[in-house]
Amino acid sequence: MPGDGTRTAITSVNAPARCLDLTRLISRVGRGPDTGVDRVERAYMNRLLAEAVPVFALARTSLGYVLLDRIGLQEIAQRLSGKVEWGAPDLIGHLSRKTPPARRRAYGDLRRFARARCVTGRLTRMLTRHVPDGCVYLNIGHSNLRDEVFDAWRAVPGAQIAVFVHDTIPIDYPHYQRPGTPELFEAKLRRVSAHADLVIYNSHVTRSDAEKWFARFGRCPLGVVAHLGVAMPRPNPADLPENVDTSNPYFVTIGTIEPRKNHTLLLDVWDQFAAELPQDRIPRLVFVGSRGWANEDVFRRLDASVLTDHVIFERSGLSDGAMAALLAGSHGLLCPSHVEGFGLPPAEAAMLNVPVICRKLAVYEEFLEDIPVYVESDDVYLWKQSISRLMQNKKATHKRDSRADPQASFPTWDDHFNIVLKLT
Repeated sequence: MPGDGTRTAITSVNAPARCLDLTRLISRVGRGPDTGVDRVERAYMNRLLAEAVPVFALARTSLGYVLLDRIGLQEIAQRLSGKVEWGAPDLIGHLSRKTPPARRRAYGDLRRFARARCVTGRLTRMLTRHVPDGCVYLNIGHSNLRDEVFDAWRAVPGAQIAVFVHDTIPIDYPHYQRPGTPELFEAKLRRVSAHADLVIYNSHVTRSDAEKWFARFGRCPLGVVAHLGVAMPRPNPADLPENVDTSNPYFVTIGTIEPRKNHTLLLDVWDQFAAELPQDRIPRLVFVGSRGWANEDVFRRLDASVLTDHVIFERSGLSDGAMAALLAGSHGLLCPSHVEGFGLPPAEAAMLNVPVICRKLAVYEEFLEDIPVYVESDDVYLWKQSISRLMQNKKATHKRDSRADPQASFPTWDDHFNIVLKLT
């Protein structure tokens, strides 16, 4: 699909072999639609398969590591895209009762198509035997950032290690995390500091945040900023569930219902709408995303609100086409987050000529520039006023309407890989 990393290959004949870590994508099998990080790892998989150089993939399973060559990776890519069904669990899968069923099937196919596999302690031996000297290891998904993995790659002559850092939110904002997450994330980032030859960043904001931590850890690897590719969304109304009503004016907010997304602010705004307007004039609000963690007050309010089920709705597990259709028909996308790593939804909304109201965050200003309506605080009155103006005129405050090409202001995956693949 356009913008997924499969466009024009740019690699020279002298480019080294590359090995992509697929651990995150495999761990997400059976867990619903892709997250933002999943989509980036998938874009790298598709692009590397389109390159005319040797490509491998490494994945950690419950029983060790699996190495795929190009043929094996193509087979797994077909299954990750949904074009081919995952196979039945193999014997090991049948014995792994604690592993979720969907992942047992994925692990079974990994083993079926493996060029090599090994238990944890044999990873160095497997890599030195089966990947060429000078191979570049690309870890895109914040998964498998382990000393044993980095040490094994260091044993491959001339190998290079490139790691994508999407954000440092877990250690910059620990109060928004699950217990234990900040400590685990810091340990990963310390390993990146110690071992990476190149760190890829999605924004200058992320680079600045990460390099402050690397300076504390004692080593700051070479870094490069490459904004994520933004593809034109493809709305598919046929994918919308039957219980989604798009006939009344509505707004959308996209993302896991977790503390940093600041959904409390939107509930406060809608409480004011309910106090001031007749019910038939209150705009609908659709939360697109599943419930997360440490957000019991928001969950309680959603469960107890008299607005729930006829004004405020929760929708999770939507396909990309359904989400794009819901977004395209809305009066606007609302992004009140306290902090974001990048933020693809507002860019995709803008490409659909859907108005966007954002909290004023540096990362939004970096790549969205003047497109959204920015609100600088959590002031309920200011947010209510901005939303009310969009209700009166869906596009009155949308600055993109006068631009001829809605894609022109955003980077493509070609732009991203033109930067990254020249350095790896």
